[in-house]
Amino acid sequence: MMGEDQFRNKIYWFAFFFSLLVIWVHSANAEIYLGQMEAGWLLFAVEDFVGNVVAQISVPGFFMISSYLFYRNFSMSRLKDKWSSRIRTILVPFILWNFLYYMGYVAASRIPGLRDVVGKGTIPFDLMTAADAILHYTYNYVFWYLYQLILLILLAPAIYMAVKNRILAAAAAVVLLASIAQGYRLSYLNLDALLYYGTAAYFAVHMKNGAERAWNSRRLAVGLGFIAFAALCQILSVEGQRVLFVVLFRLFLPLGLWMAVDEAWLPAAPKWMKDTFFLYAVHFAIVRLINKTGAVVAYGIPWVPAVLYLIMPALCVAASAAIAAPMKKWCPALWSLLTGGRTA
Repeated sequence: MMGEDQFRNKIYWFAFFFSLLVIWVHSANAEIYLGQMEAGWLLFAVEDFVGNVVAQISVPGFFMISSYLFYRNFSMSRLKDKWSSRIRTILVPFILWNFLYYMGYVAASRIPGLRDVVGKGTIPFDLMTAADAILHYTYNYVFWYLYQLILLILLAPAIYMAVKNRILAAAAAVVLLASIAQGYRLSYLNLDALLYYGTAAYFAVHMKNGAERAWNSRRLAVGLGFIAFAALCQILSVEGQRVLFVVLFRLFLPLGLWMAVDEAWLPAAPKWMKDTFFLYAVHFAIVRLINKTGAVVAYGIPWVPAVLYLIMPALCVAASAAIAAPMKKWCPALWSLLTGGRTA
């Protein structure tokens, strides 16, 4: 088995890797720099493949990490403590960040120059608009993930009872996959999110040894098998049951990478790499500011968006770290609230 420190370090590395992929999902810039220019077709194709195919495993990966950590060593007697801790780590940051993004948009929409970058006219400043922004992440689009995660955490008793019984878990998986294939939707909860989250919960309850066993050739073979199956699903997604195969691709590729990567390869994650929640929260604003501003001064120059797209994760990590450092030093209480107390 992995040591606890090795397991936690691997979690940090995978969370950071998924964070970089999320940044690429939101960094597409060919259209705003090049419009319909012929010179933009190759960049558009690259960004489409990276952002809409490969990098789409990022949020499923986050769902699986969150679920595995929730159900690792879980029992119903611990439910109250688990819910209590998630109020601090999930709910409070969800409310605060949504409010901060709303206030940022309100202010920017009233400042000449920034108003055009925001592109939403003048944002109303009133209680009802603020409440809607907080509850429905209206101005903080990337927090749809946290919204889904909150719903899944609330469903913890039902999810645990479903995965605890192997037969019931298999039946639930079949129903869920069939529903996804048929395009069924629930009003609030995404079925694919439930699949990613429930799969990791099953691993935590029944297959902890498999998930945390020390790396060996057998784990590598299983991981490569999962990756090969994910690749096949991606190929099949262009025909037939496209949605189902896309979901399976996004499920099995993170699982395959987890199994295939040797934890001994990974050096100890530095402190700045552990601030993935903060990076997730601020990256969209950084990406939007860089791309919108750059398009104003470098429109029509093909190499500018290509270079920016390539280095955008590095730019976001650097900017996030530069913002985080003084906050940790001078405003530790605020930092703790915004990050759910994840890091000091």
